[in-house]
Amino acid sequence: MSAPAPLPDAAPRSSLREVAYETLKARIIGLDLAPGQRLVERDIAAELGVSRVPLREALQMLEREGLVITVPRQGALVAPFTRDDVVHLFEVRESVEVLAARLAALRRTDADVAEMRELVTEARTALDAGDEARTAAANAAFHEAIVRTCGNPLLQSMIAPLGARVRWLFHLTKQRDTRAQCEEHAEMLDAIEAGDADLTTRLARQHVTSGLEPTLELSNAWTSGAVDPVALTRTRNRRRRTP
Repeated sequence: MSAPAPLPDAAPRSSLREVAYETLKARIIGLDLAPGQRLVERDIAAELGVSRVPLREALQMLEREGLVITVPRQGALVAPFTRDDVVHLFEVRESVEVLAARLAALRRTDADVAEMRELVTEARTALDAGDEARTAAANAAFHEAIVRTCGNPLLQSMIAPLGARVRWLFHLTKQRDTRAQCEEHAEMLDAIEAGDADLTTRLARQHVTSGLEPTLELSNAWTSGAVDPVALTRTRNRRRRTP
């Protein structure tokens, strides 16, 4: 991925922070930066054309989303995504995402359905083109559209902190049977459009739970069990870790 052009010196710190935040977030979710990879502030600041202050603020924002771990006086690294992390995320998703889908079936509008239909089409088109990253992005966006459709601000606020991790997981598991995922999304959408809350609930729960085992199998490619952030940030090895 080519480095972004540095911002002008006159750019406010908030702008520099947002550029650093959005750039690093996209690289982590898109797997340009791998789980457990050390983030060397000096190198990243030079690449992005920002000072250490807005960069550290961006890292704090990413840490709140679970994408980065910072070790005081030692540095930062991309958060590991362990098997336990996968299990915990699926346990939470089975509760909140299924409820969001049920509410979406009760409160959907024609515009909501049209947006989700476009995302299903986008995922299928990307899949046919062999574009795994684009397919993963469209499938993750479909889940986000369901949350927007649920019409419950409290539930949306509870799910929001999970958004980045869910998108990250979709990219980490882009080698899963994405065609099956696309078809399951299409079935869920048909149930939502029909306003069938019970069927939507059943399909949404099955969709989440059926993904756990294949995700755990794929997790062997990006995690090696327990990770010691202190040891990783202490090392001077800056080579890219292979996911």
